[in-house]
Amino acid sequence: MRKFVRESSLSIFFLGLFVASLVGQAYAGWKQLNAQQVADGLGAVTLGEYLTSADFAVDVTENWQSEYLQFFFYILMTVWLVQKGSPESKELDRTGRESDEDQKVGEHADENSPAWASAGGIRQWVYSSSLLLTMGVVFLLSWGIQSVAGWIAYDEERLRSLQEPISWSAYLVNADFWARTLQNWQSEFLAVGSMAVLAIYLRERGSPESKPVGAAHEHTGVEG
Repeated sequence: MRKFVRESSLSIFFLGLFVASLVGQAYAGWKQLNAQQVADGLGAVTLGEYLTSADFAVDVTENWQSEYLQFFFYILMTVWLVQKGSPESKELDRTGRESDEDQKVGEHADENSPAWASAGGIRQWVYSSSLLLTMGVVFLLSWGIQSVAGWIAYDEERLRSLQEPISWSAYLVNADFWARTLQNWQSEFLAVGSMAVLAIYLRERGSPESKPVGAAHEHTGVEG
């Protein structure tokens, strides 16, 4: 168990942060909703009711979809685009999908390679793009859930204001949906771009996200 914890400490740490943050968000969001309910002259809801509500679903998924969109574009664009001096970039002369030999696929796979790396045809293609495909699927699912949950929450708010509800298709072009979406997208894209540029000049000793402390600023694709 000790060996497992040590070898999986990074994922365990972030899983713990995720669970703690989700619990905190659920509690704070519940209190916030009930404060609004009281202000509107409505009854308070239980924690269980809040956790199964559209309000909670949209608050969670609008963040998930932006995170996975960020990863989707980051994984895809770093195949082709480079940033001189950044450890987040590939070396300047290695853009593209690279050769089978470099990627250890097909006849170049070794005894430790995953089975689908040595397979041909569709299986090799799927495995060669499995990370990007997974990020894209999770993004689309979470964005779809956000759109439905946001629509339900928006219509509930309209009904409380004695306004007519709107259809899901109308909500997809509504400012509320895009305000929720774009406020997350812009922050994620800023964070990724900042990391790529700041890592050219700044260091964190021992981190694989940083170049070695003594590496020159122009060294590209070098990790500490």
